Amino acid sequence: MITLFNTLAAAAPPTGLQGFFGGPYMLPVLLVVMFYFLILRPQQRQRKEQAARMAALKNGAKVITTAGLHGIVHNVKDTTVMVKVAEGTILEFDKPAIASVSSKESKAD
Repeated sequence: MITLFNTLAAAAPPTGLQGFFGGPYMLPVLLVVMFYFLILRPQQRQRKEQAARMAALKNGAKVITTAGLHGIVHNVKDTTVMVKVAEGTILEFDKPAIASVSSKESKAD
């Protein structure tokens, strides 16, 4: 009877965390994959969207800066944007400071 129990115990599939994931190295691999899809990939997508916004800046587009200032693009340079925030008031911002861009035809007001 003891030999039968020892044989069945030795032949039983692994249980617990090791049996579920298939080995001791599978859990870290799973965590890295989850980290990539939950954190890194959305950040890459946001960077691409920000770069597309900066490339699409044109004179007359309505913009909102990261500081919350609303204005109209007056002039676009290599690394900066001149934004008209009031009549006779033009401020210069770095391109990454533009949070959102709407086209000239947009009726947001």
